[in-house]
Amino acid sequence: MKNKKVHTYLLIGIILISNFSYAQKINSIEENSLKFQTHFFEALKQKAIKNYTKAIENLEKCYEIDSLNSAVHFEFSKNYFLLENYFEAKYFIDKALEIESQNIFLLTHEVNILRAQRNFKKAIEIQQKIIEINPKYSDKLVLLYIQNKDFNKAEQLIVEIEEKVLSTKRIKGFKLYLENRKKIGKAISKKAIFTAENLDIETLKKGYNKNKEYKLLQKILNKEEENKLFEALYVDSKNGLELFPAQPYLYKMNGLALNNLGKYNEAIDVLTLGIDFVIDNVTLEADFYELLSISYEGIMKHNEALKFKKKAQDLRNKTE
Repeated sequence: MKNKKVHTYLLIGIILISNFSYAQKINSIEENSLKFQTHFFEALKQKAIKNYTKAIENLEKCYEIDSLNSAVHFEFSKNYFLLENYFEAKYFIDKALEIESQNIFLLTHEVNILRAQRNFKKAIEIQQKIIEINPKYSDKLVLLYIQNKDFNKAEQLIVEIEEKVLSTKRIKGFKLYLENRKKIGKAISKKAIFTAENLDIETLKKGYNKNKEYKLLQKILNKEEENKLFEALYVDSKNGLELFPAQPYLYKMNGLALNNLGKYNEAIDVLTLGIDFVIDNVTLEADFYELLSISYEGIMKHNEALKFKKKAQDLRNKTE
């Protein structure tokens, strides 16, 4: 009888200990989950106010709790990317893709990192994977082909896109760019004949018409802007795009002229196409957003205007 009681007490003790351990485990899981959420949302908050280093500190605490969370890796990558630490950004996006290899958002971010590193060849490979998942992102592959100077592949892809009736305004813009590119003269002199620092516009134009020197064209357009000759600026920048269709500066000046001529919708088309050719130039990118803000204000789309104005200001703050 006595042994029976002892066994009963032992059994009750084991059950109580097991329940206590289980309760502790549950409490620990809940506590860690709460800590994770707190640090993760703090990281999002810090990133939103551009305090990327602080965001990373909070993500490190999340990582200590759950090192296999793809969202944490993704946020690490985004913050390092915004800090222009592309090696770390690439490392963490690769870690995230080990967990979710078919996630379009992760793959798209990887393409952005590779573009910033000017590794267009690898970016093309990733973009091709994205298109296999969703063909609507084909326009970005066209742009990557252009940036990598794979012009024939870009043209072939545009044909395929048009055959599938998936063409967009952006695709039409790329097609126009490729058509204009073929008009470039094969015998353009690369040697500047004179400095042209203090010459008037007409003299500059004579030199440019003779030699088609890009630096001369820049001087012409700058002088036309300074003197508010917007009709001439529009014509000369448009003609310049036929010879130098990959120069974002020419799209900017053409958009600027169109804005000043009150042709806001045309300006939006030109600026939207041209900004795709801006790489690693924050100041020029901000100029584009500022001009787009003016364009949208001109067609009374105030929310869009405000959005682009803020983008421009954020970029300018980044360079200060």
